[in-house]
Amino acid sequence: MTTDTTTEWTSGPTAEHQWEQQLHSHDRRVTKQRLAVLAAVARSPHATAEAVTDVVRAELANITLQSVYVVLADLTGLGMLRRIEPPNSAARYETRTGDNHHHAICTGCGRIEDVDCAVGHAPCLTPGLDAGATIGRIVIADVLYQGTCSDCAAKAGLVEAPAPAPASH
Repeated sequence: MTTDTTTEWTSGPTAEHQWEQQLHSHDRRVTKQRLAVLAAVARSPHATAEAVTDVVRAELANITLQSVYVVLADLTGLGMLRRIEPPNSAARYETRTGDNHHHAICTGCGRIEDVDCAVGHAPCLTPGLDAGATIGRIVIADVLYQGTCSDCAAKAGLVEAPAPAPASH
């Protein structure tokens, strides 16, 4: 999905061409390592560096975990990837960038799913800053919803509550 401010890369020839253009626009060389890491993250959103390495090694058998970390850090710095840091978990990476979406994580199995902006436009939430606060402008709110996914609820014999109705704006 691509909008004015949101980029979500999917793997394939078109995505690879877009990645190449974006790398060139940041004065980066297009390397097989960068393209392989982007493709791995696109295929497996919310993957850890170790999981990305496992996928990349199917194409580039000799790539090291350290090399993958370097590429992930560079692509994150360029804004081509987003790094999320769930509690009690290794950092995760995704290709959906620039839209201030949030995440829901299952406290049972660790499944992570994207959640669109909570209310309105970024930063989605209006903070209650103290009168003396020096933060002039909030640009992003990073919300992490925690709960139990339907699979874990079923395994535990829990009855799921109905999903809340969307908020009206």
